Formats: sequence, structure tokens, C-alpha cells
Amino acid sequence: MTTTHDQPDGSKTLGLIGLGLVGTAIAEVLFSRHFEIVGFDIDAARCANLRAIGGRVAASPQEIAQAVPCVVLSLPETNVVREVVEGPNGLVKAEKPPRYIVDTTTGDPEETIRLAQRLEQRGICLLDATISGSSDQVRHREAVFMVGGDKTAFERCTDIFAALSEKIFYLGPSGSGSKAKLAGNLVLGLNRLVLAEGLVFAERLGLDLKSFLELLKVSPAYSAAMDVKGEKMLRQDFTSQSRIRQHHKDVSLILKYARQAGQELPLSRIHRDILEKAMAAGEGDLDNAAVIREIARRREKCADKPQQDPPTGQPGP
Repeated sequence: MTTTHDQPDGSKTLGLIGLGLVGTAIAEVLFSRHFEIVGFDIDAARCANLRAIGGRVAASPQEIAQAVPCVVLSLPETNVVREVVEGPNGLVKAEKPPRYIVDTTTGDPEETIRLAQRLEQRGICLLDATISGSSDQVRHREAVFMVGGDKTAFERCTDIFAALSEKIFYLGPSGSGSKAKLAGNLVLGLNRLVLAEGLVFAERLGLDLKSFLELLKVSPAYSAAMDVKGEKMLRQDFTSQSRIRQHHKDVSLILKYARQAGQELPLSRIHRDILEKAMAAGEGDLDNAAVIREIARRREKCADKPQQDPPTGQPGP
């Protein structure tokens, strides 16, 4: 069995791999809670930003592994996680790899389980600690963490999770966090999509959208998407807190597992189509609130079509 670093209980030095929107927000929160960060990203500008806000930058995941007992991952998808952990310069290639890996990536649950099993043979504990919430919510400690993996490992990492949020849920064995993220993202994404559709519809009806949004927030139609994305949609402010391209990846995973489970998800199929059209329009790196643009384009296409009378005996619109 591989010799690993000591337990992370009380350790205030962590590794962080992936310094994008969420990774940077994680770093900021941990700094505010007096943790020291050794980070890595393939993007030199992101590394420079970490250095500017007080972190140390390593040359590779392997270098980070040799310095810390626990590494947090914030990566785009499962294949990247596998490369960072097991690749030529990966975490497990270190002479003394970390004892704990906390993976916040929204990944493929089956791949996550298999990776956890391989790491367990080396004496390394992988926790799939997925996040529900945007980078801005992470930054304000308002995101929800959903954790799967060994219960003892989770308890050993309590200080890290407590620093990141007050909303931490341990859900069971490896893969549980990843599965919960997919199911949660199904609901979250559709809440966001239906808000966009409702705002476009309300505008078409001639309503004042600012007043209408305030009405929605106190009505039975309320969802947290209104607080997080409503104003962004009204202002057409699509500065990224979470990207359309990333959510398309999530919805594709959702539909993959729905097929395996024999579950029909008609609304999610429509959602994927809308996200694909948005990406084709060059909006993949915009915030998820930008789905309202695709909804608006569909409204315009509908308005351009000549209206036909309904068949005899059928009610009109």
C-alpha cells in the first residue's frame, strides 16, 4: 500500500487543482478562513491570480501531492479528474501522495466510483463533494455541498467542509454526491429555464418585467433561480458565474443515466436542445442566465410565421 500524508484534521494547508470560476471562489473562502493554498491550473493567468490573492502555485499536481495531506479538485469533467489524479504528473505519482482527495467536479458517477475503488487500494480516500450553487454562491458560503464516500474520511475532513459552507450533506458511499448533483441539477436547470421562458412570455404580454419578477418571488411559482438569475436575465448581464457549456455537459450526463435507468425525461431533452442551440450561437461560455436569449430567439421565429386558424371544432390559442 502507498505511504500517504497524515490525516487532515486541523491541517490548514490544502492543495487546490482547478482555478476557474468555482475553484477561485473556493480559494477565496478558504483564505478567509485562514487556510493556506497550494494551487495548480493549466491556465497561467489563473495561477497568477491565485498568487495575487495570496496562494502558492505548484508546477504540477504531483508537486502539490508531495506538499499537502488533502487536495481539493474543481475540474470541468471526469476525464480531466482522472488525468489529474492518475496521469503522468498526477497526484498518485508523488512519492508520498495525499491521504484525501475532495472532488467537487460534477462528474460521471460510475467513473467516480471506479476511481475511488482504485485509490482505496493505495490507501487514498476520494470524497465526491459536488456543489449546488454558482461561483458567487460559493464565494458567499451559500452553496450546498453533497458528499459521497467513506464516512470516516468525511468526518476527518469536517473542518474543510465547515469552512466552505454551512450546508453540508453526507449522502452515503462513493458516487452518492455525484448522483445527487445530477438529480439536483435536473431540477435547478429546469427552474432556470422556465424562469427565462416565463419572463419572455410576460414581456410578450406587455408586462413590466421588473415588477413581474418581484411578483414571482412572493408567489407559489417561486424558486431560488429567481434570486440568483432573475436580475441577470433582466439586465442581460451574462458575466459567467456558471457556464452554459458546463451545464450542457451536466444535462448530457443526466440523460445518459436516465437511459440506463429506463427513465423518460422529456423536459431535459428539450433543455439539452436549447443549450445546444445557445452553444451553436456562440454563447457556450456565457452565464446560464443567457438561456433567455435562445428562448427569445424562438419567440421571434414563432412571430415570423404566419398564423393559421385552428382546425374546425378545435379551440384557438
